[in-house]
Amino acid sequence: MTEAELYTVYRGIYIPKYWHSAESLKYFKEFAFRPDDIIIATYPKSDFRTLLLSYSSGTTWTQEIVPLIMSGGDPASVETLPAWERVPTLETTQASVLNVEERPSPRMLATHFQYNMMPPSFFDIKPRVINVMRNPKDVFTSAFHYHGMASHLVNPGPQSDFLHKFFEGKVMHGSWFDHVKSWLNAEDKERIMHISYEEMMTDLKDSVARMARFLQKSLDAEAIEKIADRCLFKNMKQNKMSNYSTFPREVMDQTKSEFLRKGIVGDWKNQLTPAEAEHFDAVYKNKMNDVKYKFLWDSNE
Repeated sequence: MTEAELYTVYRGIYIPKYWHSAESLKYFKEFAFRPDDIIIATYPKSDFRTLLLSYSSGTTWTQEIVPLIMSGGDPASVETLPAWERVPTLETTQASVLNVEERPSPRMLATHFQYNMMPPSFFDIKPRVINVMRNPKDVFTSAFHYHGMASHLVNPGPQSDFLHKFFEGKVMHGSWFDHVKSWLNAEDKERIMHISYEEMMTDLKDSVARMARFLQKSLDAEAIEKIADRCLFKNMKQNKMSNYSTFPREVMDQTKSEFLRKGIVGDWKNQLTPAEAEHFDAVYKNKMNDVKYKFLWDSNE
């Protein structure tokens, strides 16, 4: 099926019709934030295959970490509700039927939208945001496999064609470059924490500790150790509330590609040809030449 059949164009970007309705987008636009809300902002496919409803960069991973931080490490916080319910993605149909407005504070929420697409209430209330970014080459690789397993997304077709669409932002949730720069350039910088998937992979305990400090949650070394261990890829993959193993095959066929597929850094090297990687570097340099933020992957490649 084509983009016109499967996607809605919302504020200039493609979003899957399967998960976004006129009603859910209205709900998102009118959503009333609270000062102690915690928002996880990611571009789709920046994590361990990110969740279906919040198919993003580090989304699923952070949706596991943040509830554990806020519960002091209590595993029940990630074992009793599926990831898409415990940290719902606000712009989706799922969020609009979960009565999120009635949840006790602090609420944990997610979004794949760019900073400038957030509802008016967001800019008035200024909730805390954890913005997770990932090497765009790995985002592309993850997205390419994900599009091949998800029936609600356009088939990626040949890799070279999908790569061109990725550069042009003609994919689900638009341009990675625009998304990342929108959050890096956001106002109220003291309310936004930026962290990369690669940093989390390099030192998960330190990343958990940093998130806890940002969220003003006091945790001792033992609690941080337990949370980090719980959120290792091999352990998350066993959690049915996080690995989407219960999702119907007609929506997401994991016989084609597991939702939590690899959970590694640098998988793009097994996917992109040398010529594609070189072209990717040139496009990246051109589009990100005005960005001052130092990404971990810039020094690793």
